[in-house]
Order: sequence, then structure tokens, then C-alpha cells
Amino acid sequence: MNKKLLALLALLLTLMLVLAACNSDDESATPADEPEKTEEPSAGDEDAEKDTEEEVEQPASEDLFPVVLNNEGEAINGGTLQVALVNDSPFQGIFAYTLYEDAYDDEIMQFASNSLFDTDGDFLLTDTGIASLTVDGDNNKATIKIREGVKWSDGEPLKIEDLIQPYLIIGHKDYAGVRYDSDFQNIIGAVEYHDGKADTISGLKKVDETTLEISFNKVSPAIYSGGDGLWGYAEPSHILKDIPVGELLENDAIRKNPVTLGSFKFEKIVPGESVQLVRNENYWKGQSKLDGVIIKTVPSASAAKAIETGEYDMALSFPTSAYENVKDLENITLLGRQELYYSYLGFKLGKYDYDASLAITNEAEAKMGDKVLRQAMGYALDVEQVNEVFYFDLRERANSLIPPVFKSFYDGSLEGYNYDAEKAIKLLDDAGYKDTDGDGLRENPKGEKLSIKLAAMSGDETQEQVISYYLQNWNEVGLDVQLATGRLIEFNTFYDKVQADDPEIDIFMGAWGTGTNPSPAGLYSKTAVYNFSRYTSDELEGLLTDIDSPKALDSKFRSDKFREWQEYMSDVSAVIPLQFRYELRPINNRVKNYDFGYETDFDKIDIELVADTPVK
Repeated sequence: MNKKLLALLALLLTLMLVLAACNSDDESATPADEPEKTEEPSAGDEDAEKDTEEEVEQPASEDLFPVVLNNEGEAINGGTLQVALVNDSPFQGIFAYTLYEDAYDDEIMQFASNSLFDTDGDFLLTDTGIASLTVDGDNNKATIKIREGVKWSDGEPLKIEDLIQPYLIIGHKDYAGVRYDSDFQNIIGAVEYHDGKADTISGLKKVDETTLEISFNKVSPAIYSGGDGLWGYAEPSHILKDIPVGELLENDAIRKNPVTLGSFKFEKIVPGESVQLVRNENYWKGQSKLDGVIIKTVPSASAAKAIETGEYDMALSFPTSAYENVKDLENITLLGRQELYYSYLGFKLGKYDYDASLAITNEAEAKMGDKVLRQAMGYALDVEQVNEVFYFDLRERANSLIPPVFKSFYDGSLEGYNYDAEKAIKLLDDAGYKDTDGDGLRENPKGEKLSIKLAAMSGDETQEQVISYYLQNWNEVGLDVQLATGRLIEFNTFYDKVQADDPEIDIFMGAWGTGTNPSPAGLYSKTAVYNFSRYTSDELEGLLTDIDSPKALDSKFRSDKFREWQEYMSDVSAVIPLQFRYELRPINNRVKNYDFGYETDFDKIDIELVADTPVK
């Protein structure tokens, strides 16, 4: 181990004591291992390389781990798959695609999915799912055709009204979710419906019992990835149509007994703790070979041990920080893939006007309004050492807000914010951030005290050590950064505070599961609730519009605009990318078959078991 690593570990031992003292009066807290939010299904909620420029340009190879499992042995009849959902907070239990907000609920719903479309290895919609898509670019229209004979888990037939229902929910003025954004407003009549000027969305037309036509203001390549306002999930209109939209979030149809189109259906939900699913006898692809699935919340600190002792067949959202504890286990196969994910450092630069559905930027008044200060804070973070020491190089320093999995749009040549403390110091010096009172901490250019409040999610011991180290990184360049609320913040509370633009928060460390649509509009447009930094500008809106414009049907034009957008966001530094990561999935040896790849026709009905209990 080199001297720098030894110094880091020694420093972290000291910092752990400091952070533990800050948190010692909250013994009941249930920390989370850096959870992530998701713009669309992904979850909730692990990538590798070193810290040289060449390696940033060549992200971790996808063959570090297998993605397909095929165990020998004769399959038993039925059986119940035991699944650990690694999460130090209770899952929210919002089981509707129109309303859920984090990756943990999505992990659960993937066993009982209402997805209409399948995707290929490039995350483009195919015609092999429940529905197929035909696009008429000349007339800005799309036609969705559903298969005949598809049924909900309660036996009700899937109908076109079930495809229309989610649009009526998201567009409603009382909608409590986050998906009414510029993309959704691209549907003709969506704004008028939202504003109460129309009783329905005029751009939605039921052609016949299996066909829906949607009219858009414009159609771009994004529609083939589920963008432009196209919604990829059905909702059961026979249940939801008579429930006021403003009451859906807490309704039993969402929380206790949701129906599904997926391979399994909900049998029992213990809020925040566990979900029991059973075979959906009405699943359109056929009967599951399993009797059911039980998913239980498992703290990150005990996840590896639970896998080792054979309590579970599979772990979802498994932390890469626990890799060393499972990599040599003989009772599992460790699958892995590059994740549709990045973590980031965000700066609060305004507020969101929920009445107008607009982000309002005010850099002049924001404490973090100086671009140079933001850039210096990015260079000051030694993310590279954190990746090596704590994540076994299964994470890499992110240079972009586009994950490398999107090969057509990710730009590995971007420099990003690699660790450079000397550069951070020079930027601060040149911008007038000086220590004027000799306490070792910089004042702002006006000579006023500068104390910056960081919001970061609570997590396992590794998360505490990492955040402590980052605080020390900033201290070493003379910046006084303290934890908002005086401690790390529980996952759900963290995002509540960030989304509400809590005035105590100046900067925040979050993460995104991006979903399969690479378009950044849903996270960074002026109408996006998920635009948590609240930064917007005419130039940014222009780039986002170009990426999803009809001109972007020219693949080179779109690729060029993606690059321009990545360069622009790097320069503006309202959000600084921190890490890409590998996603790990430990699978017990009693599971006969599983496919973790992105390009696959594997279905969860195909999972089989070769023993009555998990192998220990």
C-alpha cells in the first residue's frame, strides 16, 4: 500500500471519531449506503477505473463480471425466491410508475412490472413487449398497438383506457409526482389539461380497442427511447379512474393491493419492510416456474453476511463497498454490469416555483453563485482515492453527466474534474477567496465569513468515512464545509429537503439512476422538478431542445449536441459528476438461471431453483 493510501486510512480513522460524535445522539437512525433516485425505472439505486486521463477515456470493461448465470442441477417444482433489498431506510412503497420516486420501489416493481415496451441492447423500444410503437415523424404522431388477450393480475383485460390513464394522472393539476415536465408538455393538449382548460388531453386518441394515437408538438429520436412525452407503462383504469388524483399517493390501490401486468402479483405488503409476491396466473407470457418471491429490506451492514449464510438467493442494490466480503464466497455467483448511474455534487442556485412548474435561477443571490467557487470545490475532491480505497476500483471518477453505458453519446475525452488541490487553491486565490483573519479558512471576496452547508445521505460505515474525507479535502484548500443539520441525512428525508429547496442546504451529494432514455431534459430542463440545482439558462434550454429536436434525427447532429451539452454543464458546474459505478448482483447457487445483461429476452418467469433452500 502506498504512502498516500496509508495517510488516507490514518486520516479516516480520526475523521470517523469526529463524525461519530456528531451522530451519537441518534441511535435509532437507519443509514443507507448512498441510495439513488431515478428519473424513470432503473432505482434505485456500482464502476471502475484509476485516476489517469487515459483511463477516464476508457471506462471499466464490461467483462469484469459475468452477466449470465447457468447453474447445473435439476430444477425443483416451484419454490419461493428469497430476495434481499439492501437499504438502510424503509422503502417508500409507492407501487405506481406514475408516482414512485426512488430506485428501491422500482426494484420491487420489476417483479410485477406494468411496462408496455421491451428494449434492445441500445435501450431502444422494440415490438416484442405488450405494445409496439410506430412513429409518423412527418405528422408528429405515434401509434401504440397493444397485443390482444393481455390481462391484469385481477383478470381484467388490458385496454386502451389503461394506456391513457397514466397521462391523465401525470397531467392533472392535482398530480403530486415529478413527471409533469417539458417532455410531457410536448403532448398536444397536455398543458391545457393541466391548467384546467380542458377535461382531457386532446392529443390522445383511441383509434380502436387495441390502438392509441398520440399527437406531439414535435417528434425526435428520443421517442424511440421512451422520450418526447411517450409514457411506457399502463395503469389500471378500472381501479384508478374514480380515485381523485390528489388522493392516489396514499390510496390502497397504490400502497396495499396494486394490480400488475408482470410475472408476479402482490400478495402481502409490510410497509417499508417486505413484499410477498406470488405467481401471476394471468401473465401474458405464461406461468412463472417459481411459486413466488419474498423481498425483504436488509441493512447494508449485514447484507454480505446474510448472503454468506444463505438467508437469501439474491441481493438487489448490493453495495460495492461490501465487494471484498462476498467476492470469494463459494455459495454464490457474483454478476455485474456497468450501471445506468452517476453520483454528483449539486449546488443550490435558486428555487422551484411549483405553481408555475419552473426552476427559478438566482445566481447573483445564491451563496454558491460563483462558478469559480463551484469549480474549485470539484477539483478539491479526491474521488480517485475514495474509489480505490473503499470501492475496490468498482467505481471510477465520472467526467460527464452521461454514463458510459450510453456509448453513442458518452464522451470519454472530456477532462472532467479530476483531483487537483493545487488548481483548486489557485482558482480560489485568483477569485479573491482569501483567509483574512488567519483562522485557516477563506472568507468570500467581500471579506465575509464563508460557511458552506452540505447535505449528504446517511449510509453504512463507508459512507460516513467517505463524506468525512470529502469534508477534509475541502478544509485542506481552506473552505469551511459543514454538514447541514449537523449530521448525515436519512435517504427519504434527504430528498424531501433537497426537493423542497431547504434553505439550510447550500450543496448536496446525490445520485441518479438515469433510466434507459439518455435525454437529459427530465433532469435539467427548466420545468423538471428533478432539476435540484435549479440552474437554467437560455443556452441550456437551447441545447436540451436541440438534443430532442426533429433535427436530431440526424445521428451526428444529436451526438454533437450531446457533446456540447456535456461541455456546457462541465463549464457551468451547477452539477459536478463524481462517480460512475458497477452494479453487483450476488446470486445464490440454488438459482439455476439468471440474466443480468441489458441486451436479453430473459424473463423472471424463467427463474428456477435447484434446491428447497438457499445454499450456505
